[in-house]
Amino acid sequence: MSETTPEQITIPCVLMRGGTSKALFFHEADVPPPGAGRDRALMRAMGTPDVLQIDGLGGSRLVTSKIAIVQRSSHPDADVDYTFMQVDVERPGIFSEGNCGNISAAVGPFAIDEGLVEAVEPLTTVRIYNTNSDKILVARVPVRNGKARVAGDCAIPGVPGTGAKILMDYSATAGAMTGKLLPTGNVVDTIALEDGRKLDVSLVDMANPCVFVSAADLGQSGDELAPAISANGELIATMGEIQAKCGQLLGLWPDWKEQHLPGLPLLVMVSPPADYIDMNGDRHAAAGMDMRARLVFLGKCHETMAGTGSICTTAASRIAGSVAHRAVGAAAGSTVLRIGHSLGVMEVDVVTNGAADPEQLQFAELGFARTARRLMDGQLYLPREFI
Repeated sequence: MSETTPEQITIPCVLMRGGTSKALFFHEADVPPPGAGRDRALMRAMGTPDVLQIDGLGGSRLVTSKIAIVQRSSHPDADVDYTFMQVDVERPGIFSEGNCGNISAAVGPFAIDEGLVEAVEPLTTVRIYNTNSDKILVARVPVRNGKARVAGDCAIPGVPGTGAKILMDYSATAGAMTGKLLPTGNVVDTIALEDGRKLDVSLVDMANPCVFVSAADLGQSGDELAPAISANGELIATMGEIQAKCGQLLGLWPDWKEQHLPGLPLLVMVSPPADYIDMNGDRHAAAGMDMRARLVFLGKCHETMAGTGSICTTAASRIAGSVAHRAVGAAAGSTVLRIGHSLGVMEVDVVTNGAADPEQLQFAELGFARTARRLMDGQLYLPREFI
């Protein structure tokens, strides 16, 4: 940090797109140490709380209100440390309990371009220690002339055009928060809602903890798109109750009633394949997907599919009898899961040891292809009173 004027401080900053999200990237040494001061500064950088984030760099959506803090790692199995932070929009909140799979795809390119990792052509492997989950992620990043490549033929739903393919490996992220793939020890748990309904759910922890619930059990068809789900106050409230009660089961808090529209566990509403029209008006045939999914966190439905959510969904789909497995059916034996979301169909590669017992299930491969791009770098200005 450096003083620019008596009233403002500057901090070096990079704005990057990772997958279908955007984040402000910082070097660890350039931001305040962890704690209330850092939280206050980063919320101010985004312009939170404000529905438009008009006085900050946030884009008024959860997918554009994210932070990544990176430094060289002292971990023996990693090249860089990466801390993810989700900044709320309307509410004064910042959360570091989980990771973001889309933003993690930009960590490798950032580390290469910033000289934190030696650039090796044509492909540089970047081992990333995610401090949020205490897990190692692996990114394989195309490189040319000492920098991460941008141009390529990889297309992902929710991002215009194509880019260089970054392969993300999450196979070593089981039990990211709870230490167990099945935190409760059960493939299916029953949640009793305050209105008297009882719902089957599956709690799975891979990359991030998620709770899976059938769209039909929530009175939905599965075709509903993100804007309609987010605008459905009754549905969002029910989902928030499920998340809060499941969070209590996971030991994240002692009393679910004290939680309002929590971020974790992510809620994934699943349904079998069916024809549907996405937010861009494009039609997707049932034959082109293995399941449909809508992911909710912090009271909003993700416009696409969170990266960690897709990883956990894929892992859950391979656990026989789980809510996600029921939605997939026969396709649960393939090496790719095709997830239909509000902006298209996402593919996740998966190879397991085929164990029927969830306690013995292991993932030899679990990952997806993303693209990333540096959008801007420069100096972020913060009012002095926030540092």
